[in-house]
Formats: sequence, C-alpha cells, structure tokens
Amino acid sequence: MSFWKNLFGGGGGNADQKSAEPGVAGEENYKGYLVKALIMPAGSEFQLAGLIEKTVDGEPKSYKFVRADRFSSRDDMVGFALAKGRQIIDEQGDGIYR
Repeated sequence: MSFWKNLFGGGGGNADQKSAEPGVAGEENYKGYLVKALIMPAGSEFQLAGLIEKTVDGEPKSYKFVRADRFSSRDDMVGFALAKGRQIIDEQGDGIYR
C-alpha cells in the first residue's frame, strides 16, 4: 500500500516533501506593496505563484496570482514570481483589490 501512496503523492514524511510544502520562498517591497513568491509544487517542478499585499485605507488587502509557467529551479521561480508581481503592480496598481 505504501508504494501506491508514494506513487500518487500520499506518502509520508520524506525530507524532499517537507521542503516542497507551500510557503513564502522570497519577498520584496515594491512601490509600497509587499510582493511574495509562493512555493507551489507541481510534480518535480515549481509553478509560478505569488501574493501582493498592501494596506489600503487602513485595511490589509491581498491579491494572489497563479500562472501556468513551471520551473525546475526554485530560484528561477522566485525571480519570475517577483518580476510578475512588479508587472501586475505597474499595470493595475490598487485596481487589483477591486
């Protein structure tokens, strides 16, 4: 039974699986926003995902984005996720929170 669990992602606590748990892989401040690169495992790759946060009128706001792009390198994914967050901010500004 454990063979099938491991094969389909139900296997238990190996070290690689723990390091691939969703979380923040990198972050930066940009034009008053906090852009975070989120870890989103997709098989043996990382899918491009991020979070943009800002306090607007005293209320914390967040905008999560996920793109179809996948990377074999975690560092590459982080760089592209932060760049995508900057691009979204430049194009839409506070409009992402509407």
